[in-house]
Order: sequence, then C-alpha cells, then structure tokens
Amino acid sequence: MKKILTGAAITLAAAVAMTAPAQAAPKDPVAALKKQFVAGHGVRVSETVKLESDGQKSTARTTGVLAFGKSGVVASDLRLKGKGVAGLGASRTISVKGHTYLQGGIFGEDLPEGKKWVRYPTAGASQLGVNQLIDVFQPKVLKAVLAKAKPGKGDVYRGTITMKDLSKLSGPAVSGKFGKVKIDYLVDLDSRGLVSRVSSTVVMDFGLLGTIKSTADSRYTAWGARITVKAPPKDEWIDFNEIGPDSNLPESLPEDAITSLGQGR
Repeated sequence: MKKILTGAAITLAAAVAMTAPAQAAPKDPVAALKKQFVAGHGVRVSETVKLESDGQKSTARTTGVLAFGKSGVVASDLRLKGKGVAGLGASRTISVKGHTYLQGGIFGEDLPEGKKWVRYPTAGASQLGVNQLIDVFQPKVLKAVLAKAKPGKGDVYRGTITMKDLSKLSGPAVSGKFGKVKIDYLVDLDSRGLVSRVSSTVVMDFGLLGTIKSTADSRYTAWGARITVKAPPKDEWIDFNEIGPDSNLPESLPEDAITSLGQGR
C-alpha cells in the first residue's frame, strides 16, 4: 500500500509540473534598455519639475522625444512650459548631431532679424532641457540605482544616492559639500522591465543664496516609437559665437542635469 501511495504521489507531482504555467524569467532592466537602442527609434518623455526656494514655489513641464542610437540617446526635441525653474530658460531645445539649438526665453532676445534659434556645440549633450538627475538611459546608472534601491510593491524601487556617487557614474565629478548631498529617488518598471517613471528629490543649500528643493518626476512612454529629430532650418539659427559681446547668453551649456542645478536662480 505504501509503495502504491508513493508511486501515486510521484505521478501526481509529475503531472502538476507538466501542466503548471511556466514561471516568468526575472526581468533584466539593463538588458531591456539596451535592446531599445536602435537608430530611428526612441521614447517619449513628460517631465514635471517642482522647485521650492525661499518660500516660493514654481512648476514647469517638459515634453518631447528622445531619439536613440546604438549606444543610447543621440538626439532630443523638448518643449518647456513654466517659469522660474532651474534649467536653460528656453521654451524649446533641439539637440542633434553635436549641436543644440535653443529657442525662446533668454535665447530669443536681441537676435538678428529672421533668426529664431541660437546654436551651441554640445558634443554628447543630447538631453539638455531635461532636469532629471537620474539618467536611466545610461545602463551603468540604471544598474547602480536599482542595485542600491529597495524593491517595493509591484516593480517600484526606492533608494538614495549621493551626488558624488551619481557623478562618478554620469559625470562630471561632484565633490566637497555638494558631493555629500543625497538624492532620494524612485524608479518604476513596466511589464517589460523598461523604465516607465523616475522621480528624484534633492535639497541643496547655497548658503547666503538660500536653499533649493527640487523634485523632478519623469514619465516615459511609447518605447520603440519611430522618432526623427531634425535641426531647425539653417536660415533660422545663429551660432553663439556670432552674437555680439554684450549678449547675456551663457558662453557654454551644461552637459547634464547635475551641472544645471541652480541656474534658474
């Protein structure tokens, strides 16, 4: 009788194993991200930035597209609505083929007749206009922030990273007082393991200039969409170095969101 029961148990276990649905393999967000790096494709971004400084609050929203190449983001077309927030101060920013074109705000003042854009050389700075500190389009950044985070309900990860440690991943280096500043972040993944949302909050003390609390909440949709970013018509832009010395425009542009912190003051 014992042998019969044992045999039945083995048979039942085998039957269950054959009929049970296969378990999904663990997600690999970094691998999923790299698969998206296909020329001619990209992702849509919608980002809300909230700033609190000296008791005053301001909000701005950036929307647009990021275009991919074989190794990451190679171009972007972004529009900004809102005032008083850290960033470039342009209403539209196009970065493509080693140049960034800015329109509106301070970049629309005192331009020659017929010119609507100011062009800067920005090799490698393809996400200017985005204020998200956690650049999840860099595989090493995504891997690090997920490794440091604690998984929560669903596919939401929460963690903290210092400016110094983040700058080691995405540069340029940040050290000293600001290197110790902590960034609280949230990363949400969709069913494919792709990032659907990133939120980061940082508080920075500028001494006599006051304290700034910045929260950037970024949403990413339409992964893999066909996207083409083109430079404005040549007759509509002017190079920065062709503008007179009395211009109030910055001589160069920051390479990422970390270096743009506080520019809106």
